Amino acid sequence: MTSKETKTFFAATKTNYIDSSKEIDGFTIHYIETGNKNASILFFVHGSPGSWDAYKDYLKDSLLLNKFRMISIDRIGFGYSNFGQAENLKTQTHIIEKFTKQIANGKPIYLIGHSLGGPTIVQMAAEKPNDYETLVILAGSVDPKAETPENWRAVIKIKPIRYIIPGALRPSNDELWWLKSDLYDLKPKLQNITSKVIIMHGTKDPLVPYSNVTYMRKEFVNAKSLEIIPIKDADHFIPWEHFKEIRDVLYKLE
Repeated sequence: MTSKETKTFFAATKTNYIDSSKEIDGFTIHYIETGNKNASILFFVHGSPGSWDAYKDYLKDSLLLNKFRMISIDRIGFGYSNFGQAENLKTQTHIIEKFTKQIANGKPIYLIGHSLGGPTIVQMAAEKPNDYETLVILAGSVDPKAETPENWRAVIKIKPIRYIIPGALRPSNDELWWLKSDLYDLKPKLQNITSKVIIMHGTKDPLVPYSNVTYMRKEFVNAKSLEIIPIKDADHFIPWEHFKEIRDVLYKLE
C-alpha cells in the first residue's frame, strides 16, 4: 500500500497510526504502528511475498487497539524495506531483532508470523529466548523436510531470466530457494526456545503441509507451553479467512 492508500485505509475507522522506517546496519525496516504505545506489543511478520498490510485488519481492530501496541513490518526485500533485495533467514532475523530492541518499551513482546514469517519469528526466539513472551505461528513453514526441492527456482535466479520475474516475486523466489537450507541450520537451535508457543494451522494447507505442526511439537522441547489449534479444512490463508479466530487468540495473550 502506498502512503496515500494507508492514510485512506485507517481514516475509514479513524485509527491513529504511525508510518515510519528505521535504518539498521545499512538496511531499512519500514513499519506501521497503531494502538497504545505504553502497552504490550503485538509484533507482526508477514510471509513471502507480502508486506505489513497482510495484517492491516488486525491493526485497526477495536478490541486489539484498546489492549495492545501493534507493529507490522515490511521484511527486508518487500514493501518499503530494501524492496527486491532478498536476504536469508539469519540475516533477516538479525536485523529484525535489532529493530525490536529499538522499539521496545519494557513491556512483553508477542511475535506473530504467517508462512515464512513463521520461521522468522521462530529463529528470533531461538536466538534471543529471553526477549519474547509468546510466539503465534500461523501456517508456519518450519520443517525442512516438508520443503520440496523446487529446482526450477534455481533457473529463474539466473540472469537475465530473474529480471523478467515481476515485482515481489523475485525476492520471494530467492528466499524460498534458501529456505530449506536455512531451516536445517535452524533445527539445532529450536531447543533454545523457552517462550510460550501457539501454533494455528489449516488441516488442508496445500502450500505448507500440516506435518509442520508435528515437527514443531517434537522440536520445541523447552517451550514454556505449547498450544496447537488446528483449523479444520482450512488452507494456507488463515490470517484473512479466519480473522476472528486468530484475533480472539491474540486478544487473550494477556
